[in-house]
Amino acid sequence: MNEIFANINVALAAATTTVENNPVLNISIFGAFVAVTLFIVIRASRNNKTAADYYAAGRSFTGPQNGFAIAGDYLSAASFLGICGAIAINGYDGFLYSIGFLVAWLVALLLVAELMRNTGKFTMADVLSFRLKQGPVRMAAAITTLAVCFFYLLAQMAGAGGLVSLLLGITEQLGQSIVVAVVGVLMIVYVLVGGMKGTTWVQIVKAFLLIGGAIVMTIWVLAINGFNLNTLLEGAVAASTTDPKDAILGPGLQYGKNPWDFISLALALVLGTAGLPHVLMRFYTVPTAKEARRSVVWAIWLIGLFYLLTLVLGYGAGALVGPAEIAAAPGGVNSAAPLLALHLGGPILLGFISAVAFATILAVVAGLTITAAASFAHDIYANVVKKGKVAADGEVKVARRTVVVIGVLAILGGIGVQGQNVAFLVALAFAVAASANLPTIIYSLFWRRFTTRGAVWSMYGGLAAALILIVLSPVFWGTETSVFKNTGTAIWPLNNPGIVSIPLGFFLGWLGSVTSRRGSEDPVKAAEMDVRSLTGHGAEKAVDH
Repeated sequence: MNEIFANINVALAAATTTVENNPVLNISIFGAFVAVTLFIVIRASRNNKTAADYYAAGRSFTGPQNGFAIAGDYLSAASFLGICGAIAINGYDGFLYSIGFLVAWLVALLLVAELMRNTGKFTMADVLSFRLKQGPVRMAAAITTLAVCFFYLLAQMAGAGGLVSLLLGITEQLGQSIVVAVVGVLMIVYVLVGGMKGTTWVQIVKAFLLIGGAIVMTIWVLAINGFNLNTLLEGAVAASTTDPKDAILGPGLQYGKNPWDFISLALALVLGTAGLPHVLMRFYTVPTAKEARRSVVWAIWLIGLFYLLTLVLGYGAGALVGPAEIAAAPGGVNSAAPLLALHLGGPILLGFISAVAFATILAVVAGLTITAAASFAHDIYANVVKKGKVAADGEVKVARRTVVVIGVLAILGGIGVQGQNVAFLVALAFAVAASANLPTIIYSLFWRRFTTRGAVWSMYGGLAAALILIVLSPVFWGTETSVFKNTGTAIWPLNNPGIVSIPLGFFLGWLGSVTSRRGSEDPVKAAEMDVRSLTGHGAEKAVDH
């Protein structure tokens, strides 16, 4: 897990050891991207008047547009850099990450995406509380949503700070902290001004840039190898440092020592994606269930294409740059993609790929921030504190204030984790989503006897189990890559808690439901939820009022 989600700022710093940094060129590329996206955000903000406009972009996006936005939200810079590096070093085992992420997306689509879109209004808690008691369920769902978003946000902020620091040639701690603050302010402006509509357009632009950049690099690598994949693989084997050299073409290099760790990680990634609130929220931006299905088709093709490209880029980095140089770079495996860009196109392509990586981070950060703000304003403030008696414009005002608070916390947190291993933050986000959110989502959609007690036990229990096991794991203690380096001994031996916390979340949901004296809190609502989730009938009218 650490290899996939390691600190991006360290990874990209590898490039500075190979080529003299060109801050003027890099800042020009970066500035052009910021200028274009700010213009788009300001243009998109003109119609942000109601809660539906701010949270769900007025449900005005088409299926293809939302498909690109979903791809932009889902394809993170950490995945891009980490997967390329994992394939370059570990070959077949590294490509398992690509397979895992793609399968995770299919699980999310087939099990929950359209059903939640048809049932909900703006947030995940709308669905979970649909037929249960509003107060306790919304509060629990909002807390798990905020936990997922905040931990994910910290990792992205630290990566963004390091990335821009590289573009500007800043190496001092104070300078990097200032950069993190600037990135945080920029993110606040994007979300504050543009809302979901502006955020969606940033994600669409980012998806074009990321997939376009990956296609260019892939074609370049294939052209060097005569458009022959076999030649590329032979080059990767020849440059390999493994014994035997062709071991990178088969399984076992990365996961042979502790298969339980891999199983735990796989469970968290595959199931956690279906519970990531910022991904699920994307489905509320289309007007109909038909457009939601169209966006699903576009997203699958785009995401599938991207993960196929990582196979060529990963083995290309292994063949052209060499695993020894990649491993020796300051960023380790995560330096593979920048070093490959540098090898292919020099400082210009390096600057472009760095700008694309920053665009990727900014899009994910914006999506996380608006999801967290919507969860607090819509679920906690409007429906728990005010009991639903709040004007739409009042709710949006609270959401905007929440964006500022979340932005400040993200800036302070991003500065605090600079230079540390922030892999555990993203791992924790996936583990919490899989342990706390997914069981409740599945039970709510498919089990009539699910109760409020089951929902609350599942969410709080899954959240607590994931947090405790992460804190007791090697991610925090006892190794060179731990948060507290070479200090203490890990009580829990695995890097990811998914193998325990996910089944526990499902078990607690079942136990809480069967021990409740009453069945479903509202049988009429349960029947309505079944019809709406499966057919979409009544969803459009209900969600906009």
